[in-house]
Amino acid sequence: MSRLKLLMLTAIAMLLVVAGLALNWDSGADGSLERVRKAGLLRIGYAVEAPYAFLTPQGVVTGQSPELAKRLAARLGVANIEWRLVEFGELISELRQGRIDVIAAGMFITRERAELVNFSDPIFWARPGLLVARGNPYRLHSFTDILAQEQVRVAVLSGAVEGEALRQAGLDEERLVVVPDAQTGRVAVQTGLADALALTAPTINWMVLRQPPLKTEVARPFSQPGRDFDKCQGYGAFVFRKEDAELLAAWNAEQSAFFATEEYRRLMNDFGFGPEEMPGNATLKEILSR
Repeated sequence: MSRLKLLMLTAIAMLLVVAGLALNWDSGADGSLERVRKAGLLRIGYAVEAPYAFLTPQGVVTGQSPELAKRLAARLGVANIEWRLVEFGELISELRQGRIDVIAAGMFITRERAELVNFSDPIFWARPGLLVARGNPYRLHSFTDILAQEQVRVAVLSGAVEGEALRQAGLDEERLVVVPDAQTGRVAVQTGLADALALTAPTINWMVLRQPPLKTEVARPFSQPGRDFDKCQGYGAFVFRKEDAELLAAWNAEQSAFFATEEYRRLMNDFGFGPEEMPGNATLKEILSR
């Protein structure tokens, strides 16, 4: 073979390689789906907040989000899950640093979070609620009632939307009792360290249903928040790294198919999510544009 022909063949081969790379780049291929399938393992981060995620007495991770994640992982062909318990406020950091692959913790979709991570399609819709001291001595039936009484202190989860919304509405930082998980927040109300615990209604209701309160109760009625507190009622989803687009796309496809099954409705009902907590036809794009 002449030197000229050899050079021409080499050039053609290089062009084909470049074209292949460009094709993969344009298609958004990032290898994330193949990575977890080849490893046969998903590392899923969660924070304890029932009914979204919690541990059974035997130490098994369960809850609405983990149980749904188990089924979707199996549908993706991933046989094993490594569960990692993380404080709620640290979950996104752990995900972005590559220590976990997915967050399954009932995390709300917000524009601020969407700048850092990618959300799956929504998996539930939840409203806010309050756990208060027995008898509700401060007559707390809305977040506005908290703001109006200077002596009232409220417990919130670290990194959760309730704390940020109350801060933006003007609540002084010293009136916030930041706790790592829901159970610690409940203890704060029981002991008088806080006068209320602000969380989503499914969490508050689950706490009272599964662990009958001794010194606390659900604030009823509880009015829906106004415009200042829109982020306290919203849609939750699984969370992925920005660079794991292939994994997210495959996850969403399996999630959509699973949502059409009776098994999905039974799973949601088992954790207290009725028809009013279903995400319905809401889309991620629509939610982020509000």
